[in-house]
Amino acid sequence: VQLVESGGGLVQTGRSLRLSCAASGTIFGSDAVGWYRQAPGKQRVLVADITSGGYTNYAASVKGRFTVSRDNAKNTVYLQMNSLKPGDTAVYYCNADVLVGDKWVSDYWGQGTLVTVSS
Repeated sequence: VQLVESGGGLVQTGRSLRLSCAASGTIFGSDAVGWYRQAPGKQRVLVADITSGGYTNYAASVKGRFTVSRDNAKNTVYLQMNSLKPGDTAVYYCNADVLVGDKWVSDYWGQGTLVTVSS
């Protein structure tokens, strides 16, 4: 059972990246799937989340630049990041409730993917 994030990398200011979070060997629970980020020396914070019904929520710092979406058939959640800034540099994590065997496990984290935005 894994949440596998991908799509991170090094980009210049103003460019875009699309992150993916795929549920491997499991499925997402009914609660929202969240994207979090943790910059060096800072706490992990919520960037955006999306419910199973497609309702979305964004941190003020990314609203209008980032878009979260999901493909329930593929058990994958995406984070489209546009107009990236150096302040977006962080490790981005996916968080969700997932099914492990016959039990739901809350607050399951992926391994993270690094996004670095150069000025």
